[in-house]
Amino acid sequence: MSDPEWFDYTLPPHLIAQQPVAKRSDARLMVMRRRGGEIVHRHVRDLPELLRAGDALVTNNTRVVPARVLGYRVATRGRWEGLFLSLTAGGEWRMLCKTRGRLHPPEAVRLVTHEAADDIRLWLLEQTGDGEWLARPETDESPLSLLERLGRVPLPPYIRKGQMVESDRANYQTVFAAVPGAVAAPTAGLHFTPELLSRLTAASIHVHEVTLHVGLDTFRPITAATPDQHKMHSEWGEIREEAAAALRACRAAGGRVVAVGTTSVRVLETAALGGELRGWSGGTNLFIRPPYAFRAVDALMTNFHLPRTTLLLLVSAFAGPELIRRAYEEAIREQYRFYSYGDAMLIL
Repeated sequence: MSDPEWFDYTLPPHLIAQQPVAKRSDARLMVMRRRGGEIVHRHVRDLPELLRAGDALVTNNTRVVPARVLGYRVATRGRWEGLFLSLTAGGEWRMLCKTRGRLHPPEAVRLVTHEAADDIRLWLLEQTGDGEWLARPETDESPLSLLERLGRVPLPPYIRKGQMVESDRANYQTVFAAVPGAVAAPTAGLHFTPELLSRLTAASIHVHEVTLHVGLDTFRPITAATPDQHKMHSEWGEIREEAAAALRACRAAGGRVVAVGTTSVRVLETAALGGELRGWSGGTNLFIRPPYAFRAVDALMTNFHLPRTTLLLLVSAFAGPELIRRAYEEAIREQYRFYSYGDAMLIL
């Protein structure tokens, strides 16, 4: 894996989706068969016909936190922007910060909602590794409550330069979203609707949930000279034993485990590192790249990913680098919509 070029590609900017299709399940779906390399073009709404009775879909029930906060520096009145990442064991906020000039900890910023000043000060306590900060708000309000009130949807920069509109609060959340903790959406799950889920259930295709709180590092390009030198950051995940048992039974009966998104893959494969899929909870820094022997996943539904990312390496490990390269070339020719609000592929 010394040559990074095979996981790079050039995408015409107009193919980067800036909003989802009007009905989520109307997104296009490229169906790829690993055996034989066949590629056909369908829609997400066709999933009940593309899968088989007895198959099991595995979705990620993480909920995106409105983690982007705006404010100004109390000392200088300069504009400030922050991105909440997670809480430490001591209750501090792990954050990324952006402002003009140099921050001098401990320094206070005043958070704002829209254009009006709020009465909340956030103290920037110290800078840690990787450009992160530790901070603590001057309030007894819970972090989630405060972010829901003041925060903005943390859109990736390729969608309107990260500037949300009000519809993003619903659009950038899956119908499965239940457990708050992600700062980016598990985008393959964005295509599902209650109606599609009802049709899948009627076709005896059952849905099981896992949790993986998606972090920013998942989407960052690999900058190391080779993928083997890339440092994979940890994300918190969980699969309950009841779900693991149901998936074991699915495979024992001849069904397939169909992971919805690379985040679901990482949970399933982490939980199966011992050889058999079991209930699991904790942090995972599993870096799936070619060659990799999958233990728990039989099929994968996923969006189209940015070049030079760990996500693209994961799907290349699953389908094979040459098939993925051919699929991406065809997706560009066929004018598929790319990335978070874009179309999807189903790898069987």
